[in-house]
Amino acid sequence: MSTLENGTGSEPKKRGFPVLVLLPLIVFAALAGLFLFQLTLGDDPSKIPSALINKPAPEFSLEPLEGLSENGVPMPGFSREDLIGQVSVVNIFASWCGPCRQEHPLLEELAKLDGFQLLGINYKDKAANARRFLGSLGNPYDRIGVDDSGRTAINWGVYGVPETFIVDKTGTIRYKFIGPLDPQSYETGFLPELRKIMAEG
Repeated sequence: MSTLENGTGSEPKKRGFPVLVLLPLIVFAALAGLFLFQLTLGDDPSKIPSALINKPAPEFSLEPLEGLSENGVPMPGFSREDLIGQVSVVNIFASWCGPCRQEHPLLEELAKLDGFQLLGINYKDKAANARRFLGSLGNPYDRIGVDDSGRTAINWGVYGVPETFIVDKTGTIRYKFIGPLDPQSYETGFLPELRKIMAEG
């Protein structure tokens, strides 16, 4: 039997695998798994918890989209005060957002309905690009506010673009849909919620 070169006659110590090396990977995998679980929760992204549901919309005031007009009249921006007195649908969108293009025809359909106002928050976008986007696909909004810094979206708890909120007449956020609306989620989830909130009087 061979011995160590130092002549002690003892066998070499077995080294265990350094667990600390894997710790960051384990933490990352756990967080990624939690995020994935939330995104696939019941195959309905609107079910991701939001701390703002049934709470007043945050304070904000957004400037209008520069150069945008409707029937020759400049389209106004909006603030929290504009949410009081009527039901509002607030949609976060951007011209660079592919899923926003995907859901836009549904917003055009939504705009044909009565009993609420449809408001857009243009998120971190260039004014010329946003105008081109709306000029090409149509402008369903009653008002559009510009969130250049993204601060308002953060205060609304936005995960990404697009997202759509329903706010009741008191300015309270009642419903949140994360991601692009599609025909199924629009017909079976979003519209029933909107009609229920409008019916509350």
